[in-house]
Amino acid sequence: MIEQLSIPTAAGHFDAIASGPTEGRPVLLLHGFPEAGIAWEHQVAALGGHGYRAVAPDQRGYSPAVRPERTGDYDMSELVADVLAIADALEWNRVDLAGHDCGAGVAWTVAEQHPERVRSLTAVSMPHPAALADAQRTDEDQALRSGYLTDWRQTRTTERRMLDNDAEALRRMFEWRVPPSRVEEYVQRLTEPGALTAALNWYRANRPGARIGPVSVPTLYVWSTDDVAFGSTAALETGNWVTGPYHFHMLEDVSHWVPEEAAGAMSSLLLEQLNTH
Repeated sequence: MIEQLSIPTAAGHFDAIASGPTEGRPVLLLHGFPEAGIAWEHQVAALGGHGYRAVAPDQRGYSPAVRPERTGDYDMSELVADVLAIADALEWNRVDLAGHDCGAGVAWTVAEQHPERVRSLTAVSMPHPAALADAQRTDEDQALRSGYLTDWRQTRTTERRMLDNDAEALRRMFEWRVPPSRVEEYVQRLTEPGALTAALNWYRANRPGARIGPVSVPTLYVWSTDDVAFGSTAALETGNWVTGPYHFHMLEDVSHWVPEEAAGAMSSLLLEQLNTH
């Protein structure tokens, strides 16, 4: 049920997985760090089986053919432009957009800046950027949770630390909540020359505290109680930054890695969101 795609854009060819009839209602799913489009494999297959056309690309830096060396080439404006370019290449005028982790950050921004292109938004783990910025400033718990961002911006030092001892630190990020075979695949991808630096450039090019305005499209936000990166303060505040129809769903005893750890539940939530809107 899963196809492999190469999506041509002016920036280069994006690798992607896809499922469903080409004429199906389009759904674009954006992965986070340090993963790839295959993080959404269960959801892509489920959506395809229900007649949607689901595509999950390996984003800028993760697709080998779109891996520029300059840190500035990973600015949010470039990441947003990639989403629009991928949609254009697929001949999609409007999409249902989903994102996890920093992929959700891109999805939030696309939905705020280009609501005419987004039928609905599903954000997983990462709260609305303004809610997160406020929590980082006012909530000690969230400030501590976000401390890793400072470390990750230390050029090259972070790469060495993550890849030392057979990428032990990179593997430990997944908290033993993601299947070992999948973790191994992510590690192999990120040990390609320049791949981990490209992935970390997302954080180096985009500073914390960046704010966007309210989102007007129908939005589902999924947060998990065992998420080490995003606490409850920003999660509960997110609804105040959505002016359109909004649904908040909390997953108990699930870690940050929602699309893979709670694959069935996430697929059901996504299908419900699409069926509703």
